[in-house]
Amino acid sequence: MTYQIEDFLEIRTAAAGSFSPDGSKLIVHSNVPGTMQLYRAALAGGDLLQLTDLHEPVGGAYLPASDELLVTMDEGGNERNQLYLMGDAGGELRKLVYDPEFIHRPGGVTRDGQTLAYASNRRNGTDFDVYIHDLATGEERCVFDLGGWCGGAGFSPDGRLLGVVRLTDKAGDNDVYLVDVHSGEVLYVTPHDDESQFSGPSWLPDGSGFFFASDHGREFSAIWRYDMRARTSEPVIEREWDLSCQIDWPGSKLLVSANEDGYRTLTIYDPATLERRGEVPLPRQGIAGGTFSRDGRRFAYTFISPMDPGDAWVYDFETSETHRITSSPNPVTQDEFVEPELHRFSSFDGEQIPVFLFRPRTPARAPTPVVVSIHGGPESQYVPSFNAVTQYLVHRGYAVVAPNVRGSTGYGKRFEHLDDRRKRLDSVRDLEALHGWIGAVGGLDPTRAVLNGGSYGGYMVLAGLALQPDLWAAGVDIVGISSLVTFLENTSSWRRRFREREYGWLETDREFLIEASPITHVDRMRAPLLIIHGSNDPRVPLGEAEQIHDVLTSKGVPCELLVYPDEGHGLAKLKNRLDAYPKVADFLDRVLA
Repeated sequence: MTYQIEDFLEIRTAAAGSFSPDGSKLIVHSNVPGTMQLYRAALAGGDLLQLTDLHEPVGGAYLPASDELLVTMDEGGNERNQLYLMGDAGGELRKLVYDPEFIHRPGGVTRDGQTLAYASNRRNGTDFDVYIHDLATGEERCVFDLGGWCGGAGFSPDGRLLGVVRLTDKAGDNDVYLVDVHSGEVLYVTPHDDESQFSGPSWLPDGSGFFFASDHGREFSAIWRYDMRARTSEPVIEREWDLSCQIDWPGSKLLVSANEDGYRTLTIYDPATLERRGEVPLPRQGIAGGTFSRDGRRFAYTFISPMDPGDAWVYDFETSETHRITSSPNPVTQDEFVEPELHRFSSFDGEQIPVFLFRPRTPARAPTPVVVSIHGGPESQYVPSFNAVTQYLVHRGYAVVAPNVRGSTGYGKRFEHLDDRRKRLDSVRDLEALHGWIGAVGGLDPTRAVLNGGSYGGYMVLAGLALQPDLWAAGVDIVGISSLVTFLENTSSWRRRFREREYGWLETDREFLIEASPITHVDRMRAPLLIIHGSNDPRVPLGEAEQIHDVLTSKGVPCELLVYPDEGHGLAKLKNRLDAYPKVADFLDRVLA
């Protein structure tokens, strides 16, 4: 059967949220209305109850001791999240922490449901301080204001200590603190010299210590245990993959998630003995993450894979049974979807670069045109999840290639830092090596290869077209960076310092930032380009799209710019996706015909 791209874009997804305090209900996020909205599922069965139906995407979770929800929402993709309360029967949102000029990010609620932690940049628009808010009286105060990008990371079981994560000026590096919310004492719990990342605490129920994930002193993130009395930590679970962890409230289960070439496994350990207890069974190889019920009996998770657009599931540890909570609408039969092949290719310096290859189900007589999909970040990773546009392109007869160029996470600390600052163009050189691999792998047409990417991936699209003009037939740039200098100068002030630590500092690295900017080499660009951008993007301002579009248009290079006034850093609304992506498909058909 032949489907249109609109059929793929109409595929809906759902994600598991938090359990109600008594464990009988579950919050589900679903985009059935066209944006992510909140629903309530009863574990005993029955239909989902829709709680919100708003123009903007909504996030929400149960408070720990009531049937009220903490709800977050921004406006038009501007990322200035405001905090609200709402009952789990729906109804009006009640403003809790509201100042639309600034950002508010939840950072945990005490187990008695009395105190909320959140971070906000309202002091000066740039630095994120951490506040605690009394949910009964509305009184609040700042408890952490060391400056920089900080966020709450949950309370200790007794509510006295609040974890705070603070980014440093080094790429891929952060610190963790514990703040005594009564005395104001601050304990620095992650002293280190190397560039290391630390997660927030997963507390033991008696507060004697906590588990966390860190790559301190090693290539991959291990699970560590911190002893509050000795104030020391040690690694307790290690593998040759990045690990993360969470613990249930009773302290009976430590769940460890392993990132194995982008796929996830969920293993249960005894928190006291660290004995392996088994795994949370998944429907198939894919990606899953979720949360425990308050009593630790159940684990609700979102499962997604290249074959599964995403739904909510619940695993019962007592019965060893798995229940599917949602079956999201899908007008495309699953047998149309394609699993990717995992490969690796050698780059210019011998570095092995992972790449996922989606081939059409029906082999073409002629070599297949290729769309190279480049992830954002750059401190991120392409993982084999579901992407409606990717699956449509493969259905349409294209091959899709998704590399994890150097600088991607998930492959160790050394690999992640291979593109830092003045090494930026080495990641672009990985694209050149990828093009050579496309020509050698068999069945693919390197003369009809297009670059496609969003955010940092959009930068890579523009850099590839500018620095490797003989290799790429066209480009699709979504919210991408055309000049590293103007990007850093004009991105939101709360982001600038922490983007400079990755790309380079305007004060000291300006000459290199100019050299590494696609717009510096715009005279070499000649391939057709389609650009998509949101007017309200606080990360990569619209001016990045406008300036490269203006220059290319004046040079006579085919270049189209689509701007969406109610979007930010990407397209979150179905109506805009239904407008933009058919135009992407038409563009690819046209330039690769």
